[in-house]
Amino acid sequence: MNLKNSLLVFLVAVLLGCNSEKVTENYLIEIDEFVTLSKLKSTKVIDFRKLKDFQEGHVNNALNIWRTDIEDASFPYGGMKANKKQLENLFSNLGIEKDDTLLLYDDKGLCDAARLWWVLQYYSFKNVKLLNGGLTTIKNASISLTKENKKYAPSEFRFKGTNTQFFASKKQIQHAINNNSMLIDTRTKEEFLGEYIKKGAFKAGKIPKSKLIDWANAINYDGDKKIKSKAELNEIYAGLNKNDTLYVYCHSGVRSAHTTFVLTQILGYKNILNYDGSWTEWSYYEKLLLNKDN
Repeated sequence: MNLKNSLLVFLVAVLLGCNSEKVTENYLIEIDEFVTLSKLKSTKVIDFRKLKDFQEGHVNNALNIWRTDIEDASFPYGGMKANKKQLENLFSNLGIEKDDTLLLYDDKGLCDAARLWWVLQYYSFKNVKLLNGGLTTIKNASISLTKENKKYAPSEFRFKGTNTQFFASKKQIQHAINNNSMLIDTRTKEEFLGEYIKKGAFKAGKIPKSKLIDWANAINYDGDKKIKSKAELNEIYAGLNKNDTLYVYCHSGVRSAHTTFVLTQILGYKNILNYDGSWTEWSYYEKLLLNKDN
């Protein structure tokens, strides 16, 4: 092999090595980058909290979006992701442009923001950044909040398509159970054991053959609300195989969206599927089956 070919092989190996090490698309950012990006005309800051909380104080120029804005209310149970047209109308009314970068924060350790991230992934929109620690980080940085509402001129927002990379349906969960695939319940221990039934569910319990790993274990829940270090996360999820297809769920796909984010974007898991309907949908259909049998 001559010198030229040797150099070519070396460069290819280096490039492949770099690609193999790439875990995330840098969706997670810290406060310095958040502040810098928030000043650009091509960004929109999204405060993902309830309207009443938003009105009490938010980052300057932030737009408010809440769970109900990104849910499809046509189902007989709550929590399902909004359809494409609904989200396009929402973004158009808010003045979000297709080339904008969205800077997301919430007040729950990115649990809610991760749901919006997951929904946007489904519609192939990747210009998203999540502030590590959310509102707690903003307050710790002594960034002043405002009660003024920013208004942008309406846009003609359109998504490019769909991407089911992180999506699982009820049918897929049924298939996973029959094939002994790993199901992870990211709710609390009380919900998992059926000791507590959250509003919106039709009965208490869990999906068969699922394993409990509370989503909140992945963040400093009683502290700065930031995602824990990779070393800590690897210990939390030590029983999982990074090469397996893993199905995650919670009450309505919000907390499990956070786990999906952590596993794929922080730890580099390749095949994590978040069950959109989660326990809310599952318990609804199980109830129908029971009524039919009776």
